[in-house]
Amino acid sequence: MTAAYDIVKNLIRTEKATQLEPQRQYCFQVAPRANKVQIRRAVEEIYKVKVASVNTSVVPGKLKRVRQELGHTTAWKKAVVTLQDGQKIEVT
Repeated sequence: MTAAYDIVKNLIRTEKATQLEPQRQYCFQVAPRANKVQIRRAVEEIYKVKVASVNTSVVPGKLKRVRQELGHTTAWKKAVVTLQDGQKIEVT
């Protein structure tokens, strides 16, 4: 995983994630095998900001049912990135 866009999949735009923006925290969906150092470098390269810290968690897949068949949604990895003072990501 060398390309930044292979590590950071997308910016999560939910109500809970939007409430973190005044504290300079942004949520990203990232590659499951990416570590904190790789995530930090990828966010700094893509958005041209300075990252203070990275917190990660694995969101487990949910049990779903379609008629009689049971299945699961895919588990994915979430990263909450805190930026240094004065830094901001322009969200459109």
